[in-house]
Amino acid sequence: MVSDGLDRLGFLIHDVQRLMRKRFETRASGLGLSSAQWRLMVRVAKEAGITQARLAELLEIEPISVSRLVDRMEEGGWIERRADAADRRVRMIFPTAKASAAYAEVKSLAGEVYEESLVGVSPEDRRVLIRALDAMARNLGDGDPPSDEKIKNREGAAA
Repeated sequence: MVSDGLDRLGFLIHDVQRLMRKRFETRASGLGLSSAQWRLMVRVAKEAGITQARLAELLEIEPISVSRLVDRMEEGGWIERRADAADRRVRMIFPTAKASAAYAEVKSLAGEVYEESLVGVSPEDRRVLIRALDAMARNLGDGDPPSDEKIKNREGAAA
């Protein structure tokens, strides 16, 4: 039987993500942040004022773990907590100048890793890859599986 590789798709996505993360962590080790800390820092840098509850959801870790992580990051001068003006029980997280400077370095390191991972992939194939992954994320992100009608419409548009 001839395979188009679809049976390996999940493994490939997982392996590429794991290898990219490993390469990035090796490069970013000089920043003095753990993997969990730099992931939190990136989220806070992108979404200043994010709540701890939302961070837990996005990082896929328990709220108590986020609280401990935020404690360490705050002690290190990476982030600061502020009470929400509308609800003082809600703690919002903001990056410090130190985190903002490190974020720029992290983005640069990530760009280097992306470029290394895409050596030999043409610009057009890169665009196709990004469009395909975006479509997959949209298909899976709304919580509802795509209907047969949506699939037929997409296939018709692609033909």
